[in-house]
Amino acid sequence: MKKETLQQTRKFGLVGKKISYSFSETYFKNKFQKENIANANYSNYDINCIDDFSEIIKDKSIKGLNVTIPYKKEVIQHLDLLNSTACQIGAVNTIKVMSDGKLKGYNTDYYGFEKSLQPLLKKHHNKALILGTGGASKAVAYALERLHINYKFVSREQKTNELTYTSLKPEHFSEHTIIINCTPLGTFPNINNCPNIPYKNVTSRHLFYDLIYNPEETLFLKKGKDQGATTINGEQMLKFQAEKAWEIWNR
Repeated sequence: MKKETLQQTRKFGLVGKKISYSFSETYFKNKFQKENIANANYSNYDINCIDDFSEIIKDKSIKGLNVTIPYKKEVIQHLDLLNSTACQIGAVNTIKVMSDGKLKGYNTDYYGFEKSLQPLLKKHHNKALILGTGGASKAVAYALERLHINYKFVSREQKTNELTYTSLKPEHFSEHTIIINCTPLGTFPNINNCPNIPYKNVTSRHLFYDLIYNPEETLFLKKGKDQGATTINGEQMLKFQAEKAWEIWNR
């Protein structure tokens, strides 16, 4: 009688809240099919609060996870180790289950953002406004520092060294020619929302980057394009960060 060895299915997935729209599940399922990667699957883990994370990780066949809004900072308390870059950024979007079962957090958002932004940069793109102060904005800031681009955060409440939406003036736009939306405003299905900035101050010198990828063109990007700005959504960033996550899980 022939003896057959069955390899255990390796599980991967995305942890977040209200993530049925997610890019990651479709991306990885297509990747597994195209590249004939057997014994691997990818699922969404939609949880109402970060405390539910401990239930997910009880499944010992899980080998790696991605993390999205709103848990990129909150998940850190559930991890055993942090990669030095994730520690600097203060946010995690990739988790590897180590051979000893410990959970190690990484950040691949900065890598995806940097790699997708670089081809669009021109000499005058040397200062940026980062809209939002969540976990994704920290990765963006880290990438901008690596690219030697100065930046200012824009938030709803006044904080030290940050601008508020109501304090934005024309000179902020003439000086900062990269505008990056790190807020969830405009994400499907709320496609009629966008950050409240004075779009009339935008010119053809500006580069508008929206981390949102669904819809393909957010209202934020449309308003930028109407003023002549170069625009890019978050799809390329997600592809780059997803491939980096896969590399981490398999090394």
